[in-house]
Amino acid sequence: MKVLRSILEMRQALQSYRTDSSSIGLVPTMGALHEGHLSLLSQSLQNNQVTVCSIFVNPIQFNNPEDLKKYPRDEKKDFELLEKAGCDMVFVPSSHEMYQDDSAAIKMNFGEIENVLEGKFRPGHFSGVGVVVSKLFNIVQPDKAYFGQKDLQQLAVIKQMVKALNFPIEVHAVPIMREDNGLAMSSRNQRLNEEERETASVLYKSMLLMKSALNEGSSIETAKQKATEMLAKNNNIDLEYMELVDADTMEIFENTTSKNALSICAAAYISGVRIIDNLYIH
Repeated sequence: MKVLRSILEMRQALQSYRTDSSSIGLVPTMGALHEGHLSLLSQSLQNNQVTVCSIFVNPIQFNNPEDLKKYPRDEKKDFELLEKAGCDMVFVPSSHEMYQDDSAAIKMNFGEIENVLEGKFRPGHFSGVGVVVSKLFNIVQPDKAYFGQKDLQQLAVIKQMVKALNFPIEVHAVPIMREDNGLAMSSRNQRLNEEERETASVLYKSMLLMKSALNEGSSIETAKQKATEMLAKNNNIDLEYMELVDADTMEIFENTTSKNALSICAAAYISGVRIIDNLYIH
């Protein structure tokens, strides 16, 4: 496995593959890797001749400096997991390498999609995501890129960006990987102890309850009330939002009659650690 830390090195390492017209897959991550990330890697390895995994904790997508400071990092463990999984190349740039051209000042506006849910509670987040993913797409120039469905709104933003900016890249969504108790796998879970992880799993269980109520004919308001009542029984969960949305546009729905894919999206704090999750209802 090649470890590359500069943009020039990354581009040079891929030249021979471009000459051979080999398919290049990209798995963008912020490190602190887990089985969810490895499921993205597995998809890329199956479908491409060469796979690049990027590890970069992108400072401009954090609206909370403390969250950036506490974000888990373990480069040595990440490399071991990637090498064991068969990754071909890992791109690990520094912040200076990625933003030495003052591109951190660039802003991207995705319209209404960034004014709801994650965008509402994390202003500027999706602009930062758009800038860094655009840069990674331009540096690696992959044929296919792989993103997890856990970050459903991020996935919608990236699909919108690829279409709007005419990137010749196939965006592949990979289903959520969950821990045994149902908690969606996330790098931030490393900041939770075992008891807190069990508490965090209640968010998923409350979404299952909401889905079940909706499928049984309850109104969205009633279904959401059942879910929030379950969460309210645990003082260690602070719900930020729980909404039924169009899975492609993130438009909040007031009924379940849409023929589009609908998903319950939620965010909550557990012992000061913010987690997000989503669950398709159809």
